[in-house]
Amino acid sequence: MLDIFWLIFGVALIIFAANWLTDGAAAIARRWGLSDLTVGLTVVAFGTSTPELSISLVSALQGSAPMAVGNVVGSNIFNVLVIIGVVALVRPIKVLPSVMVNELGLVIISSLALLAIGCSDMLGVAGIREVSRVDGILLLLFFAIFLRYTFAQAKNAAADDPAASEVSSRKQMSVWKAIMLTVIGLAGLVVGGDRFVAGASGVALSLGMSEAMVGLTIVAAGTSLPELAASVAAAIKGNQGIAVGNVVGSNIFNIFFVLGLTATIRPLPFGGVSHLDLAVMMLASLLFFFFSWKIGNCIIKRREGAVLAGVYVAYIAWQILSL
Repeated sequence: MLDIFWLIFGVALIIFAANWLTDGAAAIARRWGLSDLTVGLTVVAFGTSTPELSISLVSALQGSAPMAVGNVVGSNIFNVLVIIGVVALVRPIKVLPSVMVNELGLVIISSLALLAIGCSDMLGVAGIREVSRVDGILLLLFFAIFLRYTFAQAKNAAADDPAASEVSSRKQMSVWKAIMLTVIGLAGLVVGGDRFVAGASGVALSLGMSEAMVGLTIVAAGTSLPELAASVAAAIKGNQGIAVGNVVGSNIFNIFFVLGLTATIRPLPFGGVSHLDLAVMMLASLLFFFFSWKIGNCIIKRREGAVLAGVYVAYIAWQILSL
């Protein structure tokens, strides 16, 4: 019972802390003159990925590396199949052509990179299956390239549209409030991450589940709640761009930054994260791309959303049957 309490308490604290951190960091970023586009693709995407970062770092440092890897793989699967699927069911999603070519292309590249690392044994590479420190550094380099591209795009957009850079004319949060929210958010993520891992590990042992499976299912769904809530709310309000950008940015952050940083600190064995789990993650990215461009002409319709959600149901059913 105590493990379940810490599980719920941890995920609740993580969700609130991620919102506080995002609000505070976004306010600080705007005071530095960053445009809304830049804030959305960097600060907000980072904010919704901080639960995954918190869980992965704490899991790795506490010796539960398979949960860290499973958390990222499971979260990316959940983000595409459930969040995009549910949002499309609520309202068809319009995907901008620029997002299709650039950001969504990076989602596929990041998934392919992790798939190659996780299937190294099938590629004839000797040694255990793990995200090594070298892999982590390479992922962080890809993340730096992504940031450089994002800021360059934002700069060009601001040059084409001077009104986009006039963020200083808006009512802004006070500096001290922004700093306080950022600090409290970071502290909440650390505490929430510690309690969540403790609760999830206890639940896993009591149910006979592996840490990797807990990371792929319970932890992944819990840490993806901020993305789910934000995306569904945006879809209801008719702003599908935020819904898509939220998922795309979070998936890129999860692999390039979260796994990259965590593996640089401590190598991450895949453990119970199987080749099939990685293949499902890759399939989700390809379906996202295929449904929005090849079939829907940059629109993900309700029937495609139903297919995405159905694939996730089948994946979870397989996980349960394999216990």
